[in-house]
This record gives sequence, C-alpha cells and structure tokens, in this order.
Amino acid sequence: MLHSTAHFVTEHGKRYAAQLCRHFAHKIETVETEEGGECRFSIGTARLRAAPDRLTIEASAPTPAELAELQAVVESHLLRFAFREGDRRLDWAA
Repeated sequence: MLHSTAHFVTEHGKRYAAQLCRHFAHKIETVETEEGGECRFSIGTARLRAAPDRLTIEASAPTPAELAELQAVVESHLLRFAFREGDRRLDWAA
C-alpha cells in the first residue's frame, strides 16, 4: 500500500472534512468522525483530520496510478469547496 499526505492551511478544516464526507457519501462509503472523517473509494482511502489551522489528508492506495487518481479526486473537490480561500494546490508528500 502506498501513502501520501497533504496539508491544507485553513481555519475551516472541520467544515471542509464534513463537506467532503457528505459529498462523497452519495457514491462511496464514508465515516465522519469528531476530528474529520474517512472516504473509502474503490481505488484507495482518504483520511481527513482537521486541526484549528489546517486540514490534513492522508491518502493510501495499492498502486501509484490509483494513488495519483485518489489525490486528484480529493484535491479537486476540496479546492472547489474552498474556492473563497484563493487558487491553491496541495503539495502531496510520501
């Protein structure tokens, strides 16, 4: 299993985690937790952890291609929800 992590600096991490979980829940299994949530895609899993100053996303998938796809899906949706925070990209690190 391959893993990567990205941090999105924001004061609204908890709200974005909840939005992502609720949005994806229409098509995949999600679990909302006190600190964020988990989105279980067929290609991998995204774990969301909110802190007062950031949202941390931990992605895991079995292949490099699936990991890249998972990162792109989660990132595009997060950036859509966070459009008021400016045009940003996530820096994913292994």
